[in-house]
Amino acid sequence: MAVTRFLALSILLFSVLIVFPEAEAKTRRYKWEVKYEYKSPDCFQKMVITINGRTPGPTILAEEGDTVIVELTNGLLTENVAIHWHGIRQIGTPWFDGTEGVTQCPILPGETFKYEFKVDRPGTYLYHAHYGMQREAGLYGSIRVAVGSGKTEPFSYDYDRSIILTDWYHNTTYEQVLGLSSIPFDWVGEPQSLLIQGKGRYNCSLVSSPYTCNSNSTQCSPYVLTVVPGKTYRLRVSSLAALSALSFQIEGHNMTVVEADGHFVEPFVVNNLFIYSGETYSVLVKTDQEPSRNYWVTTTVVSRNNTVTPPGLAVFNYYPNHPKRSPPTAPPAGPAWNDVQRRVNQSRAIKAHRDYVFPPPLTSDRVILMLNTQNEINGYRRWSVNNVSFNLPHTPYLIAIKENISGVFDQTPPPDNFDLQNYDIYTKHNNSNATSSNSIYRLKFNTTVDIILQNANTMVVNNSETHPWHLHGHDFWVLGYGEGKFNISSDPGKYNLVNPIMKNTVPLHSYGWTALRFRSDNPGVWAFHCHIESHFYMGMGVVFEEGVERVGKLPSSIMGCGKSKGLLPSGP
Repeated sequence: MAVTRFLALSILLFSVLIVFPEAEAKTRRYKWEVKYEYKSPDCFQKMVITINGRTPGPTILAEEGDTVIVELTNGLLTENVAIHWHGIRQIGTPWFDGTEGVTQCPILPGETFKYEFKVDRPGTYLYHAHYGMQREAGLYGSIRVAVGSGKTEPFSYDYDRSIILTDWYHNTTYEQVLGLSSIPFDWVGEPQSLLIQGKGRYNCSLVSSPYTCNSNSTQCSPYVLTVVPGKTYRLRVSSLAALSALSFQIEGHNMTVVEADGHFVEPFVVNNLFIYSGETYSVLVKTDQEPSRNYWVTTTVVSRNNTVTPPGLAVFNYYPNHPKRSPPTAPPAGPAWNDVQRRVNQSRAIKAHRDYVFPPPLTSDRVILMLNTQNEINGYRRWSVNNVSFNLPHTPYLIAIKENISGVFDQTPPPDNFDLQNYDIYTKHNNSNATSSNSIYRLKFNTTVDIILQNANTMVVNNSETHPWHLHGHDFWVLGYGEGKFNISSDPGKYNLVNPIMKNTVPLHSYGWTALRFRSDNPGVWAFHCHIESHFYMGMGVVFEEGVERVGKLPSSIMGCGKSKGLLPSGP
């Protein structure tokens, strides 16, 4: 009898192992309400967009292979919304990328919309608003995806923490948009504060009304990261700055960079980390300094001659010191704002981990040169790519192409290049001859595409701004960076084709070029744009279409705007 029971149990266990060879993927469910609230993240009170009363919003925690479901209710009353899942490739679900005008209609006030997608890779990712300039109003948060059961990472640590860096304006997004869309042009200016995990400190003595700015508010007490001495911390540091390129530093502590945009990095040590809007990094920090005191965490603006915005400060709190005990030293000064070479050196140091190299194709099928310029169109200041300033259509591209809706966007493709030989990138050009368009790049499916981003002078003398470019739906290989004008004959010979890092966001440095390579192997329609809020609003972006005929049936929930209204099922 015992033998029979044993055999029966063995057969049962064997059958279970056949049906469930690995730990089953989970479904992670979130219910969010987005609404405006008055908050004082830097002591200055203003209207902020929150998720369930919080900004930053809740961190999404998942494991690779899991399905994430977010039921989002728009409580903004008079404003639409959409949320992009930054770094999630949306393989098989391009309609849930969350890009209004590209992959979906916006979510109307009072409506509840369900996003459902799979997180297919471990790493550090983000989510944020992708409607107008709502991101900089506080609608953002972290996504942390752990490795699957039984898998390991090429580094070890004791604790895991997420930190988002942002810059912060006191003017509302509506006030900023009005200035950007006016004649004469009214620039948004430099931010009033820098926030570390949603907390900063503005000098309230500069504000006349004590009801508007309260330096004693608990909402603007410094962010405190409490650590245990003698441990190793993985800090997932990301930036969702509206404008600023940033430096991140922990007083007295080095940081070892081990991950970038969800890909393992061949480790290298930095004293300060340069980070651009849309980028995510994991750094390892050892708590091996004098434990009887606390230390400063600082973030400062680089790449812009900014004398207005003070450093963002947080406290690296060595337990059991009191978290409100200020460090006994002055916060460390950040690097020089105009030290371009130091920033380029960090960019070049980021290479794929030796055990996680995914070599790129050695050649490409198509090369697209993209000149980044500032322009004027009918007196309005714009940003352009190859002299074309981008506008979104009223009907999302994905719906229009998949459902064969005509008359939605310009069918003339944007240019693949510019006058590379004769264009002087160091001169302030008149640039009054640009055009605006909502045309898109149609990519042959499953081919290799090179993008060469070329920076140039703006419409201000001796000025070339840093642009962080983000690609939806893909990771790309970063083949190289260069100073000056790209040489199409010689510079491709300098590409790193051995161990380039894969990323989804990359900086285009001042007066330089950046070369990327990716495979057009994810059916859908994908935005590629500067991640500076005002720059994208002013036209600095493009859209790629690839293999839309392979996309499955579109959910009706993404429809309802423009010419997609007629596709909705009629009522009884």
